[in-house]
Amino acid sequence: MRGSDGPGPSCGPAAHVTQLRVVAGQPRRPPPPYGPDVSAVASTPGPPQLPAGAARRLVRLNVVVGLLHLAQAVLILVLAKPASLPVGVTYLTGPPGAGDYGGPASLFDLRIDLAVAAFLVLAAIDHLVVVSPWARRWYEGNVARGINPARWWEYAISASLMVVLIAMLAGITEGTALLALFGVNAAMILFGLVMEHANLGRERVDWRPFVYGCVAGAVPWIVIAVQLGVSQDNGDGVPGFVFAIFVTLFLLFNTFALNMWLQYRGRGRWADPAFAERVYLILSLVAKSVLAWQVYAGALAGG
Repeated sequence: MRGSDGPGPSCGPAAHVTQLRVVAGQPRRPPPPYGPDVSAVASTPGPPQLPAGAARRLVRLNVVVGLLHLAQAVLILVLAKPASLPVGVTYLTGPPGAGDYGGPASLFDLRIDLAVAAFLVLAAIDHLVVVSPWARRWYEGNVARGINPARWWEYAISASLMVVLIAMLAGITEGTALLALFGVNAAMILFGLVMEHANLGRERVDWRPFVYGCVAGAVPWIVIAVQLGVSQDNGDGVPGFVFAIFVTLFLLFNTFALNMWLQYRGRGRWADPAFAERVYLILSLVAKSVLAWQVYAGALAGG
């Protein structure tokens, strides 16, 4: 894949001089459009295709990652004790500005064990469906072009559910706030989809969707950090495992942005779209597994 700062992966003094040499009276050759490196796709006419070996590795990895997600979901449901967190809404009881509020009125209780199993199952469905006979050709063709819509559709729901769960463990119970956090995180994820589609066939990478996504993605973590700070200053604070979840998942969520940045800069092995896709698969497995078992250890383990 090509980054935004130069045509191709050539490096070294000799290659640099060759690239700068211009024949008198002829315009400089423009950089090639952004897209998968021709060395990373099969040299056949028509739409780009993954080499057979790379396609087989991706299929195997999707099956393994999907089954691991599914197995963990089953284990959580079998091992975890039922635990719930309340979701409510505070409401006005007088004119705005008078400071008269009632509630919170209870909306429902969120079962933590079911929420954890849900984001694991969503990931399992995604990974297993894209390599099914009905979707495999579509999936491999998209990866060869440097995109994967199914990835972002799944993340928009599963990762947003993860953020809501982290926020609730930190003490946020207001239903309207939780819905807003889900929405802004889903918007951040969908900016990733926009980033991929906006840069198909472009000569230079348009980084605006990436930047806008980073801005949107920072909001939930700022909100959760404020909630943790207020709880620490005005009460007994939150359990230590919640702080551990906040730090580790914040770092893991940012590795997805790093993977995209390396992909669109065309750095090293990230110039191969199949390699970037494999990294996404591994990051998804690690992030969801870490959150699932941290929540289990802190809130769902019996005894």
